[in-house]
Amino acid sequence: MVAGFDRCGITCIHETAVAEVRQQMIADDEAQALADTFKTLADPTRVKMLFALLNRELCVCDLAAVIGASDSAVSHQLRMLRTQRLVKFRREGKIMYYSLNDNHISTLFKQGIEHIGHS
Repeated sequence: MVAGFDRCGITCIHETAVAEVRQQMIADDEAQALADTFKTLADPTRVKMLFALLNRELCVCDLAAVIGASDSAVSHQLRMLRTQRLVKFRREGKIMYYSLNDNHISTLFKQGIEHIGHS
């Protein structure tokens, strides 16, 4: 690799470009929330769980069976996904059914899958 290949050959600041982007820059708290979301998505087990929930609402036991994990492991991961507002649940008697929290999660996931399939 050539040293400095990913850097400019000279130091110069394009003031107009910098000012324009700074004006539109994401706030620190939003950047942290987005980073936290991506950290949550960085686990293959949680990715599989969300992928399963893209298709349909599932109870904890069914979700565990789909991904081949224990109920307690799935329950632990679901707590993390709920904290990040990626999934929601509803109770029907003693059964907890989980689904994606909103369409944004589905869109994010579908675009991610499309991205990794793009050569």
